[in-house]
Amino acid sequence: MDIRLQEKLDALPTEPGVYLMKDKRGTIIYVGKAVNLRSRVRSYFNRSGDTRVFVSLLDTMLGDLETVLVHNEKEALLLENELIKKHKPRFNVLLKDDKQFISLRLDRTQPFPRLEVVRKYEKDGARYFGPYSSAGAIRETLRLINRFFRLRTCTDHVLANRKRPCLLYQIGRCPAPCVHPVSPEDYRKSVDEVAMFLEGKAGQLIEGLRLRMKRAAVELKFEEAARVRDQLLAIERSLERQKVATTDFKDQDVFALYREGDRILFYVLHVRQGRLNGGQAFPFGSQEFPDDELLASFVNLYYDQGGFVPEEVLLPLEPGDGTDGLEALLTERKGERVRVFIPKRGEKHELVNMAVKNAEQAFIERKRTKDETDTVLSRLQSKLGLRNFPRRMECYDISHFQSSSIVASQVAVTDGETDKSRYRKYKIKTVEKQDDFASMYEVITRRLKRGLEDNDLPDLLVIDGGKGQLASAHAAMKDLGVEGVDVVGLAKSRDQEVFDRDAESAKSPERVFVLGRKDPIVLPQNSAEMFMLTRMRDEAHRFAITFQGKSMRKSAVRSALEDIPGVGEGRRKMLLRHFGSLKRVGDASIEELAEVVGPAMAERVHAGLHGDPEDDTEDPVREASLDDASEPVHEKADGGSPPGAA
Repeated sequence: MDIRLQEKLDALPTEPGVYLMKDKRGTIIYVGKAVNLRSRVRSYFNRSGDTRVFVSLLDTMLGDLETVLVHNEKEALLLENELIKKHKPRFNVLLKDDKQFISLRLDRTQPFPRLEVVRKYEKDGARYFGPYSSAGAIRETLRLINRFFRLRTCTDHVLANRKRPCLLYQIGRCPAPCVHPVSPEDYRKSVDEVAMFLEGKAGQLIEGLRLRMKRAAVELKFEEAARVRDQLLAIERSLERQKVATTDFKDQDVFALYREGDRILFYVLHVRQGRLNGGQAFPFGSQEFPDDELLASFVNLYYDQGGFVPEEVLLPLEPGDGTDGLEALLTERKGERVRVFIPKRGEKHELVNMAVKNAEQAFIERKRTKDETDTVLSRLQSKLGLRNFPRRMECYDISHFQSSSIVASQVAVTDGETDKSRYRKYKIKTVEKQDDFASMYEVITRRLKRGLEDNDLPDLLVIDGGKGQLASAHAAMKDLGVEGVDVVGLAKSRDQEVFDRDAESAKSPERVFVLGRKDPIVLPQNSAEMFMLTRMRDEAHRFAITFQGKSMRKSAVRSALEDIPGVGEGRRKMLLRHFGSLKRVGDASIEELAEVVGPAMAERVHAGLHGDPEDDTEDPVREASLDDASEPVHEKADGGSPPGAA
């Protein structure tokens, strides 16, 4: 070990704090916290029975070590959390706060709140319920709430601008506060009932509904009594499907983990009011640090999302520095006492065992899926003659509308799964008219330049198109001096009836073009490799079309309003915010426009949008209608299928 590093280890303090391990290049590779920094850090260099790969490589990998002293374990937890999120170290457990969680948001500060599905918590005063284990679970919950609790489902913008009730009002699933004088107090009762239902307070909710049903019957309001009766039955059926987990009816989160080598999976079992409410799995790789340390770090990051903190947290093992700091931190976040247990017997121990079994099962399923994916990627590498194992792939598509408004999309796949964090959208800057080859050259050049700067290049580029598009991408790679990245083109066959002469099964109409090979490769139509490539190509096409539609709608609004003298960005936003759409601005009278921009400017806007009454030219508002731009038509110069067409 380096003498300077050894001196740092010898001089480590015995106080609580955070330590940052760096590699030879100065990059932070791990952040940890400890009550006793000297004891914790020096333990990594104790060879007694510790066979973890990373620990054995510390001597050669570790280049530097920094420590930050704090007053207590709670402060160490907070600082560790912030540093992990800031530096994203290679060997830490990293939670993606906007991808993992699906929850329901209820903003009770509004006069007529609604339930929203969100993936990110914010400290905005609203109530958050969840997280839910799947999109299916949250859809079922919303279906029940929308049917029987009658909260609005429309957005705030629609609520403020609607002129007549929607279909949900007609079928009795919304009181239509958008147009009818609904009492906020009556609506608030429904909001409170929804909150009780989502919190799992079944007894209190059912008792209140029974009283309301009896009161409605006494007052001869039989329709309302029947509606409340149906609501009661639906809630009771929903509760019957939930298994009672404990007899103390507390809110609990139960954590477990399962690992094989450096691959680890954490599982969180949610218990609300004594009933199982679902669970979530969080898999991670390259995790060589001890279980107790990783568990404490994961729990800390998990509750930093700002979501619901239960009364009790159950863990399968003791965190490295005990539970006192974690309890203090969770108590502060919840605003009331939170207990952390490592149960050894009883109901709580059974819950931990249940979570451990779920963790093992989830790990096995994901391992099997990963092994299957690796097999498909290996076959793809072999059949296409790729130099790299295609773990990180990217697909590109060019899209245009009548030879203009040219855009491009980049979609990414990592280990066989879509990786939306690496999706990108491009507006073509150097090509004014339709030229798929030049457009592809520009996009690949821009992508690879950024990749060279960030040291972030994929294993395989999949180009939507034939030899021409593939040659353009290859030219961009050569001009930038990029080597070691595979590139192929994917295009439909001109002859849709392509058959394998040596087999009874038909081959795919898709053709894969590879550099240095005259004839394309035709993969079997129903093969997993072909499915993976076409799924990527179709996703790139969808992403490009969506982006182009949005770009054209924005362009239509700007071209219709900003060409009018005196109407700049500010007035354009005022008009669209007030009327809601360009079409409504065009339909507005001069008097209505004057309420927003004044009489003189109103006449100018009206004349600019509609022209001289004696002019026979078509209405520019109709020409720039948002509806007309919502479904762009794609064309190619050679009369072929549009870029990325399935």
